[in-house]
Amino acid sequence: MSMQTTSDNSDGEPMLDMNVTPLIDVMLVLLIMFIITIPIQTHAVKLDLPVNQQNNPPPPIDPVKNNVTVTAKDQVLWNGNPVTMDQLRQYLDVTQQMNPVPELHLQPDATARYEIVDEVLAVTKRAHVQKMGFVGNEYYMNVF
Repeated sequence: MSMQTTSDNSDGEPMLDMNVTPLIDVMLVLLIMFIITIPIQTHAVKLDLPVNQQNNPPPPIDPVKNNVTVTAKDQVLWNGNPVTMDQLRQYLDVTQQMNPVPELHLQPDATARYEIVDEVLAVTKRAHVQKMGFVGNEYYMNVF
Protein backbone atom coordinates (compact mmCIF):
# COMPACT_ATOMS: atom_id res chain seq x y z
CA MET A 1 0.00 0.00 0.00
CA SER A 2 1.66 3.09 -1.13
CA MET A 3 0.43 6.61 -0.90
CA GLN A 4 0.07 8.63 -4.03
CA THR A 5 2.07 11.80 -3.72
CA THR A 6 1.47 13.20 -7.14
CA SER A 7 -1.82 14.72 -8.00
CA ASP A 8 -3.60 14.86 -11.28
CA ASN A 9 -4.07 18.58 -10.72
CA SER A 10 -0.83 19.64 -12.39
CA ASP A 11 -2.52 22.17 -14.63
CA GLY A 12 -3.52 24.42 -11.74
CA GLU A 13 -7.21 23.71 -12.16
CA PRO A 14 -9.42 23.95 -9.08
CA MET A 15 -10.25 20.72 -7.29
CA LEU A 16 -13.82 19.66 -8.08
CA ASP A 17 -14.26 17.03 -5.33
CA MET A 18 -16.32 18.18 -2.37
CA ASN A 19 -14.85 17.78 1.09
CA VAL A 20 -17.56 15.91 3.05
CA THR A 21 -15.63 15.56 6.31
CA PRO A 22 -17.13 18.71 7.90
CA LEU A 23 -20.59 17.60 6.81
CA ILE A 24 -20.14 14.21 8.45
CA ASP A 25 -18.83 15.86 11.62
CA VAL A 26 -21.87 18.15 11.84
CA MET A 27 -24.25 15.25 11.23
CA LEU A 28 -22.63 13.16 13.97
CA VAL A 29 -22.88 16.06 16.43
CA LEU A 30 -26.55 16.56 15.56
CA LEU A 31 -27.21 12.85 15.96
CA ILE A 32 -25.59 12.79 19.39
CA MET A 33 -27.56 15.88 20.45
CA PHE A 34 -30.79 14.27 19.25
CA ILE A 35 -30.10 11.05 21.16
CA ILE A 36 -29.31 12.99 24.34
CA THR A 37 -32.49 15.07 24.17
CA ILE A 38 -34.83 12.07 23.80
CA PRO A 39 -36.53 11.52 27.17
CA ILE A 40 -35.96 8.16 28.75
CA GLN A 41 -39.22 6.19 29.02
CA THR A 42 -38.19 3.68 31.66
CA HIS A 43 -39.94 5.13 34.69
CA ALA A 44 -42.94 3.31 36.16
CA VAL A 45 -45.64 4.31 38.57
CA LYS A 46 -46.63 1.64 41.06
CA LEU A 47 -50.20 1.78 42.29
CA ASP A 48 -51.95 -0.19 44.98
CA LEU A 49 -55.40 -0.71 43.54
CA PRO A 50 -58.30 -1.16 45.93
CA VAL A 51 -59.61 -4.67 46.39
CA ASN A 52 -63.35 -5.14 46.15
CA GLN A 53 -64.36 -6.34 49.63
CA GLN A 54 -68.03 -6.61 48.83
CA ASN A 55 -69.29 -10.01 47.86
CA ASN A 56 -71.95 -8.81 45.48
CA PRO A 57 -73.27 -11.55 43.27
CA PRO A 58 -72.55 -10.81 39.62
CA PRO A 59 -75.46 -9.80 37.44
CA PRO A 60 -77.07 -12.88 35.99
CA ILE A 61 -75.80 -14.12 32.68
CA ASP A 62 -78.67 -15.08 30.43
CA PRO A 63 -77.92 -18.29 28.49
CA VAL A 64 -79.88 -17.01 25.45
CA LYS A 65 -79.00 -13.32 25.08
CA ASN A 66 -77.31 -10.58 27.08
CA ASN A 67 -77.72 -6.83 26.66
CA VAL A 68 -74.90 -4.31 26.92
CA THR A 69 -76.23 -0.77 27.03
CA VAL A 70 -74.28 2.48 26.92
CA THR A 71 -76.39 5.26 28.43
CA ALA A 72 -76.39 8.95 27.58
CA LYS A 73 -74.38 9.53 30.78
CA ASP A 74 -71.64 7.19 29.45
CA GLN A 75 -72.48 4.40 31.84
CA VAL A 76 -72.10 0.80 30.67
CA LEU A 77 -74.87 -1.58 31.75
CA TRP A 78 -74.83 -5.39 31.63
CA ASN A 79 -78.43 -6.64 31.57
CA GLY A 80 -79.46 -3.40 33.32
CA ASN A 81 -76.72 -3.43 36.01
CA PRO A 82 -73.80 -0.94 35.86
CA VAL A 83 -70.42 -2.57 35.21
CA THR A 84 -66.83 -1.51 34.63
CA MET A 85 -64.85 -2.51 31.55
CA ASP A 86 -63.00 -5.18 33.55
CA GLN A 87 -66.26 -6.68 34.77
CA LEU A 88 -67.65 -6.56 31.24
CA ARG A 89 -64.62 -8.50 29.99
CA GLN A 90 -65.10 -11.11 32.72
CA TYR A 91 -68.78 -11.56 31.83
CA LEU A 92 -67.97 -11.81 28.15
CA ASP A 93 -65.32 -14.44 28.85
CA VAL A 94 -67.86 -16.47 30.83
CA THR A 95 -70.44 -16.24 28.06
CA GLN A 96 -67.95 -17.36 25.41
CA GLN A 97 -67.33 -20.57 27.35
CA MET A 98 -71.02 -21.45 27.55
CA ASN A 99 -72.58 -23.98 25.21
CA PRO A 100 -74.46 -22.70 23.21
CA VAL A 101 -72.88 -19.26 23.19
CA PRO A 102 -75.51 -16.61 24.02
CA GLU A 103 -76.07 -13.63 21.76
CA LEU A 104 -74.76 -10.22 22.77
CA HIS A 105 -76.98 -7.23 22.00
CA LEU A 106 -75.18 -3.88 22.06
CA GLN A 107 -77.47 -0.89 22.47
CA PRO A 108 -75.64 2.44 22.66
CA ASP A 109 -77.69 5.54 23.34
CA ALA A 110 -77.81 7.95 20.43
CA THR A 111 -76.22 10.70 22.56
CA ALA A 112 -73.55 8.52 24.21
CA ARG A 113 -69.94 9.45 23.59
CA TYR A 114 -68.30 7.45 20.84
CA GLU A 115 -65.19 6.88 23.01
CA ILE A 116 -67.18 4.75 25.46
CA VAL A 117 -68.91 2.78 22.70
CA ASP A 118 -65.55 2.24 21.01
CA GLU A 119 -64.07 0.98 24.27
CA VAL A 120 -66.97 -1.47 24.69
CA LEU A 121 -66.42 -2.68 21.12
CA ALA A 122 -62.71 -3.14 21.82
CA VAL A 123 -63.50 -5.22 24.92
CA THR A 124 -65.90 -7.40 22.94
CA LYS A 125 -63.29 -7.89 20.22
CA ARG A 126 -60.64 -8.91 22.77
CA ALA A 127 -63.11 -11.40 24.26
CA HIS A 128 -63.61 -12.92 20.78
CA VAL A 129 -67.39 -12.44 20.83
CA GLN A 130 -68.87 -14.02 17.72
CA LYS A 131 -72.63 -13.65 18.19
CA MET A 132 -73.19 -9.93 18.44
CA GLY A 133 -75.83 -7.55 17.17
CA PHE A 134 -76.55 -3.84 17.36
CA VAL A 135 -79.95 -2.90 18.78
CA GLY A 136 -81.71 0.45 18.41
CA ASN A 137 -80.16 1.75 15.20
CA GLU A 138 -83.47 3.47 14.39
CA TYR A 139 -82.71 6.08 17.10
CA TYR A 140 -79.82 7.41 15.06
CA MET A 141 -82.06 8.53 12.22
CA ASN A 142 -83.43 11.38 14.34
CA VAL A 143 -80.03 12.46 15.71
CA PHE A 144 -78.29 13.09 12.39
